[in-house]
Amino acid sequence: MNIGIRLHDTLPGTLEQRLDYARAQGFTCVQLAMGKAVPGFKMDAAPALLTEELAGQVKKAFDDRGMECAVLGCYLKLTAAEAEEREHVGEIYKAHLRFARMIGARVVGTETSPAGSLGWGVAQIQSEEGFRLFMECLRPLVRCAEEENAVLAIEPVCTDIISTPVRAQRMLEEMGSEHLRIILDAVNLILTREEERADAIIRDAIRRLGDRVEVLHMKDYISRPDQERPGFAPCGQGGMRYGALLRLAKERALPMTLENTTPENAEQTRLYLEGLAAAL
Repeated sequence: MNIGIRLHDTLPGTLEQRLDYARAQGFTCVQLAMGKAVPGFKMDAAPALLTEELAGQVKKAFDDRGMECAVLGCYLKLTAAEAEEREHVGEIYKAHLRFARMIGARVVGTETSPAGSLGWGVAQIQSEEGFRLFMECLRPLVRCAEEENAVLAIEPVCTDIISTPVRAQRMLEEMGSEHLRIILDAVNLILTREEERADAIIRDAIRRLGDRVEVLHMKDYISRPDQERPGFAPCGQGGMRYGALLRLAKERALPMTLENTTPENAEQTRLYLEGLAAAL
């Protein structure tokens, strides 16, 4: 199994030190958020900072340790009220797509929550208007991914614009590009009122999206009856069942990156998933 961790969930340090921590705990890949894992990196200045020189340094750090960058994170809000803001954010994404090609990252990953400047409620976020605005913002980034021979991967989230497997499938079909893929975080598809259907929701996601999934995000959920969504926890500490996801990972040799871990429980969480996978 190719199991990794968000690099900013390791002990603090330089990029090289964090990679060393991850490798020492048995991880073989990571999710890299430059603004969270690289000291002094400012996402707002990414187009100027993500240079070939920096890419060479980052790639060497990964190669020297035999580690894969499964996800280069760029979790900025694509949809905003002002065209100028959307254009600036788009340039940051394009810089990440170029950088991903240079360092050999599998995907640039993102979610689809709208910028607060839109002032949208849930009904607007998940409306046809929301979908169309997102697709308008997404299209030039997919073109950039094609030009750079990179992959942009969207992570559906139940409270975002791409909120369900159905909407994610529609997005993929309408965009029609092999350079647009999916990060599947099954817990992010589950609303509190739908917890009893969690297994069915996951199976539906795999049926609709499984052949377009590039990375799995792995975490657990804890019921919070008074909240719209359950709470998050490391794998093995909640109500999540992982059989279908682990079978998908094994069948397609997908990398999995852990979420909601700490340096103290990350290795234990990895061993838990490996044990489940071995028993399948």
